[in-house]
Amino acid sequence: MRTPLLFILLIISTTVLAQSRSIIELHTGWKFKKGNFENAYQIDFNDTGWQNVTVPHDWAIYGPFDKEIDKQTVAITQNGETSATEKTGRTGSLPFIGNAWYRNTFEIPEHTENKKTLLLFEGAMSEPQVYLNGVKIGEWAYGYAYFYFDISKHLKPGKNTLAVKLSNESFSSRWYPGAGLYRKVSLITKNAQSIDQWGTFITTPLVTEKEAKVNIKTAVTGSDLKMVTSIYDKTGKRIASDSTSTLYNSKFEQNIKVNNPNLWSPENPYLYTSVSRLYVGNKLTDEVKTTFGIRSISYSSENGFQLNGKTRKFKGVCLHHDLGPLGTAVNKAALRRQMTILKDLGCDAIRSAHNMPSFEQLELADEMGFLFLAESFDEWKKPKVENGYNRFFDDYAEKDITNLVRATRNHPSIVMWSAGNEVPDQYGSEGVKRAKWLQDIFHREDPTRPVTVGMDQVKATMESGFGAILDIPGLNYRVHLYEEAYDKFPQGFILGSETASTVSSRGIYKFPVKKASMKEYPDLQSSSYDLEYCSWSNLPEDDFILQDDKPWVIGEFVWTGFDYLGEPTPYDTSWPARSSYFGMIDLAGIPKDRYYLYRSRWNTEKETLHILPHWNWEGREGEKTPVFVYTNYDRAELFVNGKSQGIQIKNDSTPQTRYRLMWNEVIYEPGTLKVIAYTQDGSVAAEKKVETAGKPYAIQLEADRKTITADGNDLSFVTVSVVDKVGNICPTATNRLNFKVTGNGEFKAVANGDPTSLEAFHKPTMKLFSGKLVVLVQSDITSGDIRLKVSGTSLKSAVLKLKSTPINY
Repeated sequence: MRTPLLFILLIISTTVLAQSRSIIELHTGWKFKKGNFENAYQIDFNDTGWQNVTVPHDWAIYGPFDKEIDKQTVAITQNGETSATEKTGRTGSLPFIGNAWYRNTFEIPEHTENKKTLLLFEGAMSEPQVYLNGVKIGEWAYGYAYFYFDISKHLKPGKNTLAVKLSNESFSSRWYPGAGLYRKVSLITKNAQSIDQWGTFITTPLVTEKEAKVNIKTAVTGSDLKMVTSIYDKTGKRIASDSTSTLYNSKFEQNIKVNNPNLWSPENPYLYTSVSRLYVGNKLTDEVKTTFGIRSISYSSENGFQLNGKTRKFKGVCLHHDLGPLGTAVNKAALRRQMTILKDLGCDAIRSAHNMPSFEQLELADEMGFLFLAESFDEWKKPKVENGYNRFFDDYAEKDITNLVRATRNHPSIVMWSAGNEVPDQYGSEGVKRAKWLQDIFHREDPTRPVTVGMDQVKATMESGFGAILDIPGLNYRVHLYEEAYDKFPQGFILGSETASTVSSRGIYKFPVKKASMKEYPDLQSSSYDLEYCSWSNLPEDDFILQDDKPWVIGEFVWTGFDYLGEPTPYDTSWPARSSYFGMIDLAGIPKDRYYLYRSRWNTEKETLHILPHWNWEGREGEKTPVFVYTNYDRAELFVNGKSQGIQIKNDSTPQTRYRLMWNEVIYEPGTLKVIAYTQDGSVAAEKKVETAGKPYAIQLEADRKTITADGNDLSFVTVSVVDKVGNICPTATNRLNFKVTGNGEFKAVANGDPTSLEAFHKPTMKLFSGKLVVLVQSDITSGDIRLKVSGTSLKSAVLKLKSTPINY
């Protein structure tokens, strides 16, 4: 009889939940207009003719690219520059500067004095001023911050008019920040006696393989309250519960035992669900579900970083928040694709650089298994750019950190907070005081995780004590100072909070092949031989050696996983360079060669055997054309048209030969380039070949997913290549292609990964770059078939059939 009774009780609770709390995402119904509109906050303002948009929305990503946008004449001190020069692509050359308004009309269920409604913004770029029914209800400053307002007293029966003014100043960013309501906006309606917004805090202070203590603190508003909390496993089975009526300073605290816990890790991202039910007397008044993981973290001089009692090193990347051709408008399908590519890389950690991460990114990190370094600021009190966060620091820093931590602290993926990145405040006693003040706020809100800062002025932080007071000393580059920092800082370990900044353009190779700093070429590309870097940075191997040889180096976060809009170093002063060259993966999401160099170290589960360059070098016949191989095997033999070029074995003679196999004397001749990898006993382990391709003949399509959800947001990313008559990819093809989507979907965007391209992402035509590009196909709200046709002059066109399926609630 007990099982049917439990089933009935769950049904009753679910029914009551629908009456106690509702969350409405304001996704549709928005009107948008860029410009100054003095009365746009008023209810009866005439917004006829304004653009209909959905939120999340980035108004600037549609372009056009223009070198005059946010042109900055500055010396970038972080890069070691001492003289000001004109920078044209620093913020992506997209029109994000200016004011804009969003308006929406919504209705909510009957609102009484016993109800409370919150208006939640997950990100608004930037300086939002928020109006409801003609009355200003609040404002915020930081475009990356999460914030909410209690709008209960401003609501009225029937329709309510919401208006949001956003203002982006010039000289306010060092990269493309995006523009608009680029993350979700939601209405949360609940009873007045309820669980506070972000009021649940779940930690796991005791974790063993046999048992775990789950500590749950819940902040509430009301009286005569009782809290009943149940924990469910991944299958939905209730495995533990607890009830309490004891309040401490308006908080309930519960300790719940979980037997034989399934521990969360990147290899086993197991998630539990806590359901907190709040009662007034015996009546359910609120219910909140929280996903969490059971895991332990520790940092020490003896063991470095430990997850669940096991030492490991971060194999991490830094990510800016833009999604390439989508701009900054958050999209979960795009994030999932990014993180799927990173998983294949062997990456297990992400740093949100240099801003607060989206909720969607953290949800995926929990679900897919990524350790997360959640960052807050790129600027404190001292400015990097004239109109940066320095203007808001005094009034908003504490509020922004508090919201960051409270909103995200239940994510098991987050194992570290960052209070800042390369802040000019690293110098002097005032900077030390600010660092401690910020770190103390993090500790107050979350005593379970440490705090770091990405430091580039390492000498200064040694002298001032700045680095010594941090929980985790994070070094941005400065590989030559690691030993000294380890000796002088008291923590006993060093984190590579930002590493490498090697630059390359996918599929572009330059001769002669040699190491170079800040190397520039007439075509504004960087060589994919992966030997070029920046004035302040280094090659990947310099970090590999520290990670492999120094147990006190606890991992690295490579700059960057993906290319991003803005900061086109080393071409900061050159037009039309408008996006970065730092990524292992280009702006379209196509891996560069460097991806495989890292994969050969990081992905220990799968084979890596990658040859570069391509083998289409008409005009280089008879010339030296070095060949590199990135592999997790330690030896291989190279063949050109069947003729052996010898066996190379990884060795310690140089940093490069320790991690790459290189044949520097290969003479180019068209045909077949083949590599055979061997085990140490001489057995053949794997082989790979590259053919000289003929003329472009046909188009080839490959989707990351052929079935997507009919929710109007889901995306399929289709990689488009041009091949010759026998199917070899043409690596130098630059043909212009055209795209047409029919059926239950639409063309969303396209990108080719070229950091110098000025073609609009949202137009259904683009040239190939190094033989490839990526088309984004978006579902509509009706399930059914979707058809993508790609065509080009003198090429055999291709058609790909996709399917959208109903939303699975």
